[in-house]
Amino acid sequence: MRWHRIVIKADWGDFEQVRTYFPHADQVRVASGRPVVVFNIEGNNFRLITAIHYNTQTVFILRFLTHAEYNRGDWKKQL
Repeated sequence: MRWHRIVIKADWGDFEQVRTYFPHADQVRVASGRPVVVFNIEGNNFRLITAIHYNTQTVFILRFLTHAEYNRGDWKKQL
């Protein structure tokens, strides 16, 4: 819920601005060549993988994974 409250009000222009709110967020390039933003959720137990379209201020949730699922890396090939 905290993540959602912050994202709804956010006006991010780039990934560096995302990091001001979520310092542990990472930007990862996936198989399609596009970057996704990964957020640590629930004390680092889960990963929320998103696509952020800064030009339209839209955040798309692509995957919600456990830490173990994230580490396997299969999701990178699917996106």
